[in-house]
Amino acid sequence: MSEAIKTDVLIIGAGPCGLFAVFELGLLDIKAHLIDILDKVGGQCAELYPEKPIYDIPGVPMVTGQGLTEQLMEQIKPFSPTFHLGEMVEKVEKIGDPGFRVTTDAGKVFECKVVVIAAGGGSFQPKRPPVPGVEAYEGTSVFYAVRKMEQFRDKNVVIVGGGDSALDWTLNLHPLAKRITLVHRRDDFRAAPHSVEQMRALVASGKMDLRIGQVTALEGANGQLSAATIKGNDNAVETVPCEMMLPFFGLTMKLGPVAEWGIALEHNLIPVETSAFETSVPGIFAIGDINTYPGKIKLILCGFHEGALMAQKAHRYVYPEKRLVFQYTTSSSSLQKKLGVN
Repeated sequence: MSEAIKTDVLIIGAGPCGLFAVFELGLLDIKAHLIDILDKVGGQCAELYPEKPIYDIPGVPMVTGQGLTEQLMEQIKPFSPTFHLGEMVEKVEKIGDPGFRVTTDAGKVFECKVVVIAAGGGSFQPKRPPVPGVEAYEGTSVFYAVRKMEQFRDKNVVIVGGGDSALDWTLNLHPLAKRITLVHRRDDFRAAPHSVEQMRALVASGKMDLRIGQVTALEGANGQLSAATIKGNDNAVETVPCEMMLPFFGLTMKLGPVAEWGIALEHNLIPVETSAFETSVPGIFAIGDINTYPGKIKLILCGFHEGALMAQKAHRYVYPEKRLVFQYTTSSSSLQKKLGVN
């Protein structure tokens, strides 16, 4: 067993909520280390939609998943957090009151006073479509997320799915692609009504194709697609040119070892109380998409709010003798000094 890394708070998950928690904790002189199963920061935001626009961050009319991640990283620079990427937490043990020993699958051991679970939906992976031989094309011409929109310029793109991701990328890639074909098993969509209207308008004006049915076969050599076979709900079979395919069948969420940490769970989510988003174990908090409480909304904005309240309670565990005086960054010279702005 390696020597324990000691820190005030250990944050599990380096998505937007985990990153902003560093800021809120840092203002209170609380040091944090972060662990993430992905090999980069940003969580689902950076992994699944780095170039997808986000419109509901207060005061920021539009930002991409990657752009938001970069701005959060800039914001937390003054607090010098330490990241441990490509690692998964395997064990959380109680060693004090409060006090925890946390072990990762890489054999790293942490000792901390507070644990913050900001793991989104847990570890997640895209669901693979039920198309024979699709594995041979993955990473070359079949993608489960759009990293660079330019890859799709002047290509025949088949998008499969009927949710927000499928519709969003149909609309975002339409101006770039040579031709977009959207395939969904039924003529009924789970996406935002406005997106569905826009898509149907493009179909009506002949600017893209909509096929109701399923992709049943793929053609192409050396990982490069050339065509996709679509079987319609009327059993008609059609082969369409296809150089890129984006299947959006949702994500398989796996809580992984979180289920074995002795924390109460509810439908694969972590119930918390709403004054500080603490779990059933004192000193362990859960913020962002992984938690649940009456009225919970899965928005980044809500996760930021949860991180701010969590930090106030975490201060009691880290500095039990210190009285916490609430201050505003706009008017507190001591906070501005921490941020390096005065």
